[in-house]
Amino acid sequence: MMWLDKHPDVIQYSSEEIVVPYKSPIDMRWHRYFPDFLVKMRNANGMTETVMIEVKPAKETTPPKPKKARTHTRTYLNEVYTWGVNSAKWDAAREYCKDRGWKFEIMTEKHLGIII
Repeated sequence: MMWLDKHPDVIQYSSEEIVVPYKSPIDMRWHRYFPDFLVKMRNANGMTETVMIEVKPAKETTPPKPKKARTHTRTYLNEVYTWGVNSAKWDAAREYCKDRGWKFEIMTEKHLGIII
């Protein structure tokens, strides 16, 4: 990812190498989540920190709003499903990072300066 390659504080990063177990609220089973990046970087104080990063479209980072028209029912249900699974993954990732003294961040096209 160009953002990581060009960021002056990034020391090293890997992509989809960490496995975080999470329980899906959809089927109540355990699944494996592979966050997009694990990054070692210097923070504002010059100290090294580890950050787990997930990259998602901004529209998938907030709960869906109910649709009024019946024609959008399938779309809304898909959004609810996606939000439920993503929320479970992110909660598990936050706990995983907390246990290790890492940070967890969700980045969108806005954070990365991508115009859509």
